[in-house]
Amino acid sequence: MHLPDLEVAKKREKKANNYIKLEEHYDKVFLGKKYFLRTYGCQMNVHDSEAIRSYLEALGLEESKDASFADVIVLNTCAIRENAKDKVTGFLGKCNYLKKKNPNLKLVLAGCMAEQPDVIDEIMKNHKYIDIVIGTHNLHELPKLLMKEFNKQVIEVYSESDEVIEGMHYTRDSQYTAWVNIMYGCDKFCTYCIVPYTRGRERSRKLEDIIAEVNNLKEEGYKEVTLLGQNVNAYGKDIGETFSHLLECVAKTNIARVRFVTSHPWNFTDEMIDVIAKYKNIMPYIHLPIQSGSNEILKRMNRRYTREEYWALFTKMKERIPNVAITTDIIVGFPNETEEDFEDTLDMVNKCAFDGAYTFIYSKREGTPAARMEDNTPMSVKEERLQRLNNLVNHYANVNNQKLLNKTVEVLILGVSEKDNTKVYGYTDTMKLVNVVGPKDIIGKIVKVQITDAKSFSLDGEYVK
Repeated sequence: MHLPDLEVAKKREKKANNYIKLEEHYDKVFLGKKYFLRTYGCQMNVHDSEAIRSYLEALGLEESKDASFADVIVLNTCAIRENAKDKVTGFLGKCNYLKKKNPNLKLVLAGCMAEQPDVIDEIMKNHKYIDIVIGTHNLHELPKLLMKEFNKQVIEVYSESDEVIEGMHYTRDSQYTAWVNIMYGCDKFCTYCIVPYTRGRERSRKLEDIIAEVNNLKEEGYKEVTLLGQNVNAYGKDIGETFSHLLECVAKTNIARVRFVTSHPWNFTDEMIDVIAKYKNIMPYIHLPIQSGSNEILKRMNRRYTREEYWALFTKMKERIPNVAITTDIIVGFPNETEEDFEDTLDMVNKCAFDGAYTFIYSKREGTPAARMEDNTPMSVKEERLQRLNNLVNHYANVNNQKLLNKTVEVLILGVSEKDNTKVYGYTDTMKLVNVVGPKDIIGKIVKVQITDAKSFSLDGEYVK
């Protein structure tokens, strides 16, 4: 086997963290081989996959877009919804076939599902060919595990560690936008949500470490950062900091664009609103999940606010943040949701006229309090309600997009449009997708675009020179 020289190994080492010294191991079996990585779930999972990709490439593996040609397959899993589990177990069947063709193939199950012992026990009973199970707290251990000879034994690494790992490296999906984790875990314990059990309690990174990462990204040419947390505005409670202070410090780096997701209404302060309104490089886009418009359902969800409190916060944002766009999450069919409860949700959508919404039928997650609640609402009723909700959400999305017709807006151009390779695409400050008639050399730049057509889910525009 051809081995890379020491300089190549040292370059790879720079991409890894202190948990592995590659100059000691660069002649191992994975050099020159390929990996396949599949990601399920939320933005946090996507960002975790950027770390996983960095670890694998630091070991010398090259990415394959086809699992059939991979020597290492990593499934970074989600535990939020049942269909995510179904997708994982379905793909594991293909992995079994690939393992039979290539006995040296290493199969890794990572992410949130790995933090659920009951789920893992069930999966391992039916899929004994998995080599490594590694949880969300221990992704930095992946290189060390992959360097070992497995002897066909399962190595499981998942814990409830409260440690915050610094020095993580990421092979990012974009050259121009970057996720920046500011905290991990969640303390809210919404009755439907598995996240506190899979990602642990809230742990905040030090402010100086976050600012250093943002400054490094700016120096590398990134135009936009998105501050990331399960409840991002709960940042700092455990270390004597506040999210509003962090947000202001990030804005003062003068990176072109700053975003954050996902906010919990319960932690959204007046100070946050003031900071967002003050700095032009903090984008006027807020994702603020309401989940339900019914006070009874919100109480059973343990959301810790009422519809009236949400509306007061929403109104305050609209009044104090110029041109702000607000999107939301809504769950339909929570256990024993009545027609009256659902009508309260529709009423809130009509009042708020959201710019967009992610809508879901409630998905039972074993181990959560809601999983033990009796539910007498038929699935057919839930599906019909979801359709009515989506029709209303799409109506307001279209109405809000129509307001931009014939206006000139600033768009960060990210790449060539997947649907039309003669166009490029990007996002406005309010996170609206725009397909743009313009030259390829504006990719990676923030440019002026005149909006020529507006639809519910996207805009069309022309580059203004």
